[in-house]
Amino acid sequence: MQLLRFFTAGNVDDGKSTLIGRLLFDSHAISTDIIETLTKQSKVKGLDTDIDLALLTDGLRAEREQGITIDVAYKYFSTNKRKFIIADTPGHIQYTRNMFTGASNANLAIILIDARNGVTEQTKRHTIITSILRIPHVVVCINKMDLVDYSESKYKQIEKDYLDFSEQLNLKDISFIPASALAGDNVVTKSDKMTWYTGKPLLEFLETVEIAEAKQTDVSRFQVQYVIRPQTDDLHDYRGFAGRVVSGSYQKGQKVTVLPSGIETTIDKIEVNQQEVDLAETNTPVVLHLKDDVDISRGNSIVPSEHLPKTEKEIIATICWMDNTAYIPGQKIIVQHNSFRTKAVIKEVIGKVDIHSFKALDSDGTMQLNDICKVLIKTAEPVSFDSYKDNRSNGAFILINENTNNTIAAGTID
Repeated sequence: MQLLRFFTAGNVDDGKSTLIGRLLFDSHAISTDIIETLTKQSKVKGLDTDIDLALLTDGLRAEREQGITIDVAYKYFSTNKRKFIIADTPGHIQYTRNMFTGASNANLAIILIDARNGVTEQTKRHTIITSILRIPHVVVCINKMDLVDYSESKYKQIEKDYLDFSEQLNLKDISFIPASALAGDNVVTKSDKMTWYTGKPLLEFLETVEIAEAKQTDVSRFQVQYVIRPQTDDLHDYRGFAGRVVSGSYQKGQKVTVLPSGIETTIDKIEVNQQEVDLAETNTPVVLHLKDDVDISRGNSIVPSEHLPKTEKEIIATICWMDNTAYIPGQKIIVQHNSFRTKAVIKEVIGKVDIHSFKALDSDGTMQLNDICKVLIKTAEPVSFDSYKDNRSNGAFILINENTNNTIAAGTID
């Protein structure tokens, strides 16, 4: 069964958590005991409705007390057609880093717009981040249609305003759905109050949209997570390289190159769940065996000899600064690229992205919390990578403070 990863974003109180709650509730993806618990909690809050659907995603007590979603809440559910992972991201501007994180592996973005307010600065900001992260599909859910009397003209005006703004962003695929998460219109079932809308309700759209994987090419990429050498009497010569097929596929007998050393060899055997197979595809955890005795360690890449990634010590990337402490020029950092780690330094802050207008701003050399910047990173060891536009899984990384071990930035390689 296929898996669709998607996230929701929008202004505070646009109804993101309620929309997800409606999806889960109306698709019967919630157990009876959870419904009973949430019904009791809703009564404590003194709500008019029997159940506050937003509580299904507001998992932290602090969120509930403040009435806002302050972190990324993940939910999992499935229908008979597809499995889903949902990331509910915060609406406040100060939580840009949370949205950047929640959206990083998504196949689809749901941008919520309050039908009463139309396209706002926050709408633009969330759409720009979606564009930077190259999310394959965007669904603009125009919510709270019940509060504008299900007006087709209001819907059409918001659709036009959004398309006019997003034209410069090169978004691949944009769809629009008018809905009321609170009333359940066009979420799981088609609304009889908006007969002028001829498209699918949201759940049916999510079940049928073609999934664009996190890769944009079929070029095979694999990074070693663990070197397996039991050195027992029975497995004296066993040497396997465990990891996940990042993209593409690997097959027995394939000519490959180990990076960064550049040594060429051939795949002798592939194991999946301790069984030998001839072929392993994207996202499969595997153990590769090579014909030659090559010195390989964690973080090394094994790639097709005819399709090599770049292997360099300098990376130009777009990063979102996620640390509460501002960037200090020359500070010691660690680049984590999948399972590969190396010491590094940011040589230059090339420029900043205005997340309200998408305009490139001149750099003053500083980076504050939630700033999105283009930077030049110098690494101690060579990194084998693809550009993010070509391969999202092999073109993304995080930066770690070497002294505190805190994640301070997430980035995409240009």
